[in-house]
Amino acid sequence: MAEELTLKKFEEAYEIIKKVVLPTNLVESEYFSKQTGNKVYFKPENMQLTGAYKIRGAYYKISTLSDELRQKGLITASAGNHAQGVAYAAKAYGVKATIVMPASTPLIKVNRTKSYGADVILYGDVYDEACAYALELAEDKGYTFIHPFDDLDVATGQGSVAMEIIKELPFVDYILVPIGGGGLATGVSTLAKMMNPNIKVIGVEPAGANCMQVSLKNKKVTTLPSVDTIADGTAVKTPGTKIFPYIQKNIDGIITVEDSELIVAFLDMLENHKMLVENSGLLTVAALKHLNVKGKKVVSILSGGNMDMITFSSIVQHGLIARDRIFTVSTLLPDKPGALMNISKVIADLNGNIIKLEHNQFVSINRSSAVELIITMEAFGSEHKQLIINTLSEKGYKPKEVMTKGIY
Repeated sequence: MAEELTLKKFEEAYEIIKKVVLPTNLVESEYFSKQTGNKVYFKPENMQLTGAYKIRGAYYKISTLSDELRQKGLITASAGNHAQGVAYAAKAYGVKATIVMPASTPLIKVNRTKSYGADVILYGDVYDEACAYALELAEDKGYTFIHPFDDLDVATGQGSVAMEIIKELPFVDYILVPIGGGGLATGVSTLAKMMNPNIKVIGVEPAGANCMQVSLKNKKVTTLPSVDTIADGTAVKTPGTKIFPYIQKNIDGIITVEDSELIVAFLDMLENHKMLVENSGLLTVAALKHLNVKGKKVVSILSGGNMDMITFSSIVQHGLIARDRIFTVSTLLPDKPGALMNISKVIADLNGNIIKLEHNQFVSINRSSAVELIITMEAFGSEHKQLIINTLSEKGYKPKEVMTKGIY
C-alpha cells in the first residue's frame, strides 16, 4: 500500500485503471469561454462507466489489496458515486461488497449500486453518519473498509484524472476540482504539481458544506456542525486527515458556490452542451465566474452525472425561474364575461405563453373588481418578462409578482 503519494504510484495506478475507465476527452466550451474570457474546457467524468470518476480510486485501491483482504468482503460508505465504483470493482474481482449510503441518496445511485451486485444499507442523513455505521460493521463482521476519500491509494487512483488532462492539454493553466472530503482534489493537485508546478489547482466547495475551506483556515482538520447543500456528493462535514497535508501543500485556493448558482449552471450545461451533470459536478462550472483571471486555459472537472429524475425535474424548473424564463403574477379582474380573454390577449400579443392559471372568484364579496387571477407564464428572459409586467401595468391590471413554486 502507498505510504505517500509518488509519481511512480500515480503511473502504476494510471496503467491499472485503464482496464475499466472510459476515455473522457476534454470538451472545449465556446459558451463558457465567451462568458469568462478564458479558454474553458470540461473534463466530462459524468460520462464515465459508473457515471463518475470514483471508479478510478476504488478500482486501484482494490487492486492493491491482498486476496485475503478482498475475500473478507469489502465495505464502504458513500453518497453514491464511490459506492458504484466499489461495487463495480468488487464485481470485477468476484468479491462481496456492502455499501452504506445516507438515506437521502438519490434513487438512481442506490439502484445502480445494487445493479453491480452490492448489498446496500441506507443509514443516516449525511455521509459522515453513514461512514460511522460502515466502520462499525467493518469491525463487527471483519470486512475490509474502502474509504471514499481519506486513503492515499484511493487518492492516487483519482489522480489519473490529472494525468489525462495534462496529456491532452499540456499547457493548462488552471484546473478546477470539486471537493467533498478531498480525495479527488488530493490526487489531482498532487500529480499536477509533480508534472508542472506552474499549474494552479483550485478546489471548489458548496457554501453550505465548506469543510475544507474551514480546515485550511484553521490549519487543521475541522468538523462542521452541519451541512446544507443540494450538492449531495460533496455534503461532507469532515475532510480526510490522511490527505489533508497534501491539500495544504498543493491546492492554490478554495472557491465556494451557493446552491442557487448550481441551479443556473445545470440549465446552462443542458442547453449549451446537452450534458447532464449532477450538482456536485457542477461546482466547477459555477466557479468559473469566480475565477479572477483572463486569457487562461481552464479545465473544469465534471465529477459525475448521476441524478434521479425527480431532482432533475425540480432543478430544471428552478433554473427556468432563476433565469426569468418562468414567472408568476397575480392581478384582480372584474367578474364578467370576456375579462379573462382580454388579459390573455395582452399577454399573447407580447408573445408570452401562459402555462398555468388559477382563477379565484371568492377572494372578495365585491365581484365587480375582486376576482383574483394568478398567471404562470413563459418568457424569453428578464427583459421580456419585464416588458410583459410593464404592459399589464399600463393596461390597468396592476400585476404583482409572486413566488413561483413550480410549473405543475
